[in-house]
Amino acid sequence: MILFPAVDIKDGSAVRLKQGQADKKTVYFKDPVEAALKWKEQGASWLHVVDLDGAFSSHGKNLDLIKAIISETGLNIQLGGGIRTLKDMEARLEAGAKRVVIGTAALENPQMLKEGVNNFGAEAVACGIDALNGKAAVKGWVELSQLTPLEMALRAKEQGIEIVIYTDISKDGMLSGPNLDGTASLIEQTGMRIIASGGISCVEDLVGCAQIGAYGAITGQAVYTGAIDLKQALKKLEEI
Repeated sequence: MILFPAVDIKDGSAVRLKQGQADKKTVYFKDPVEAALKWKEQGASWLHVVDLDGAFSSHGKNLDLIKAIISETGLNIQLGGGIRTLKDMEARLEAGAKRVVIGTAALENPQMLKEGVNNFGAEAVACGIDALNGKAAVKGWVELSQLTPLEMALRAKEQGIEIVIYTDISKDGMLSGPNLDGTASLIEQTGMRIIASGGISCVEDLVGCAQIGAYGAITGQAVYTGAIDLKQALKKLEEI
């Protein structure tokens, strides 16, 4: 299982939000590149980077910072936030991201997923499904759609998507444990590669994700607060 330390960028800093709420942010690094280099030093091979300004406003303004993270770390970057068009996808992949994550646009324009997969390949385009109260949320998690996470995943699969990042918003930033049942259900019912996100608080949570067959897990708050030692967590996952 791949472990993705998260680097969420807002107003030029690396931050963590609670339950995706912009007014509940904690700044951990003034320079997101510092955060990225820290996770590289501890053994990360991938980073999950989110342009929160893009997610909330639809205008990503952190591309230069993201380019700096890519060039200075040399790590594989999975990048989301404000990617609404094929041109947005292309710009971020050309900047060096290995994979882009499409959330809001996957609901509003599912055909774009198909075009993305056709243009860039299934490894380079993932669907982000952020769930709250059994529904998929959009636009930085401030609006709820009428689709369930399963419905959204199956719709994305029809467009050629193979990888899904599944986030339980109620868990995000709360260190309360991931939604293993919801994640396992998606894995079983879709046959897709599911990356678990939200609520991971300790190494045991990561082991749980691995045991249900998750393709990956994203950790944010836990590695920033020290609840998870990234180096030790990576070592533990190698043993499974």
